Amino acid sequence: HVQLVESGGRSVMAGGSLGLSCAATDIPYRRYCMGWFRQAPGGEREGIAVIDTGLDRGGGMRYYSDSVKGRFTISHDNAANTLYLQMNDLKPEDTAVYYCAAAGYPCRVEAVPGYEYRGQGTQVTVS
Repeated sequence: HVQLVESGGRSVMAGGSLGLSCAATDIPYRRYCMGWFRQAPGGEREGIAVIDTGLDRGGGMRYYSDSVKGRFTISHDNAANTLYLQMNDLKPEDTAVYYCAAAGYPCRVEAVPGYEYRGQGTQVTVS
């Protein structure tokens, strides 16, 4: 069955960097979208980054929310079937539980929180 397992969340100082990983198994699509969304305490789920695993070559099929654009980078290792999120210049408002998610399509940032497959989440705290 499908499994998405995030790792890498921890506490970090404002202005610092952090990398998250998401190992995926048994995604039942040959071509699919993977993304990250986050949820702060008391807040709504926010899609922040998505990548088209079937078309991305050199970054052409990656999309970001305005809140993280220029600071976060999403990438995907097709061979390892692992999704990454490199987060730079972290701010206290980035504090949240971060989830990876996967679905067939569409590859839209705002759609990521509704993707059919998601992991258990990893906590990122910025202070």
